[in-house]
Amino acid sequence: MINRVEKLSLLSEMIAFAKYDKDIKDIEYNFLLGVAKQLEISREDFEYLIEHPVTYTHLKSHSERIVQFHRLVLLMNIDSSNNENASSGVIKLYNFGLRMGLSHESITKVLYLMESFPNKIVPPDVLIDIFKTQYN
Repeated sequence: MINRVEKLSLLSEMIAFAKYDKDIKDIEYNFLLGVAKQLEISREDFEYLIEHPVTYTHLKSHSERIVQFHRLVLLMNIDSSNNENASSGVIKLYNFGLRMGLSHESITKVLYLMESFPNKIVPPDVLIDIFKTQYN
């Protein structure tokens, strides 16, 4: 299990990803708040992270990095009305995945397959299989 510092880092990273296009939209805010609750981060700490990001902490667990990448995929695609920043979001997502130490082949495959799923949301089992294949 990940510790509190790693949880805050994950959430801070997601907030930075959502802020990439300047403002956090209500739908993104609610999604991030849900992730905060899932990570057992208080609303006060979540609000603080919006204005005061914490330093990135690299996750040791490969499976936790995959889960985080999936959260970022969901976050990127949660606002389907924002097509003008889609390509920059994909590039940012790709770079976040690389920074997490995920294989570029797996990231590329996820981003390619994303287009074939409703709302561009890759099901967790498909995503896990992609990374499992590349990891072995």
